[in-house]
Amino acid sequence: MLTTLLLYVVLGALAGVVAGLFGIGGGLLIVPVLVFSFELQGIAPEVLTHMAVATSLATIVVTSISSVRTHHQHGAVRWELFKPLAMGILLGAVLGVNTAVQLPGGVLQIALGIFALLVAIQMALNLKPGAGDQVASKAELSIAGGLIGWASSIFGIGGGTLSVPYLSWRRIVMQQAVATSAACGLPIAVMGALTNIWMGWGEANLPAWSLGYVYMPAFAGIVLASSLTAPIGARLAHRLSQPILKKIFAVFLVVVGGRFILSNLGA
Repeated sequence: MLTTLLLYVVLGALAGVVAGLFGIGGGLLIVPVLVFSFELQGIAPEVLTHMAVATSLATIVVTSISSVRTHHQHGAVRWELFKPLAMGILLGAVLGVNTAVQLPGGVLQIALGIFALLVAIQMALNLKPGAGDQVASKAELSIAGGLIGWASSIFGIGGGTLSVPYLSWRRIVMQQAVATSAACGLPIAVMGALTNIWMGWGEANLPAWSLGYVYMPAFAGIVLASSLTAPIGARLAHRLSQPILKKIFAVFLVVVGGRFILSNLGA
């Protein structure tokens, strides 16, 4: 048990650094590494991918609070945009978890793999949407929030890879887009984690120390370490070459995405 907890502390430390370096949140690192570690632990394949997604969302609840506070102190969060986005996010996150639990573990891994490859392409080529020709209405923001919440709760991420490009497309300056996206990560994570706890309650294949689909030892280790190392990543981001770092992380995502897809298509 102690060795397992130490593994999750190391994962949390790496996730915190990645989050600080790229501003994308640690979910893209946490989910695949949890999948691999759960496989090594011998957790049932029917539930391990759902557990990885749920546990990632639970950790984002904690880590996003300090991020939102920091952005708010700098006056960068566009709260008038956040409110309609959050209305859609809350519903979308519930629907997303319900979508994920209906998928067999292998199918969910293929979906994760495809998503990882798409993010890798975006990071490697630095693809960014052009500015839209009009300001988003509240109705559009709510619909966009629903789609972002739905996808994010399926993949176990805070939504930054989706909400930042959307807000940039809607002519929100990058600093405010990142800050508002960070705020959106909190309702995604809260609703996604709570729904995963509810949906997984009583699931027969879950290991001990599970709260629904959330695996508490992994949650504790990741939260403990990532909160300490995220500032380190943020400081390194100002010293290291961002284009090179993004290409390295893109390679990691290609390897992970390819492994998820190929291992399950061949099954």
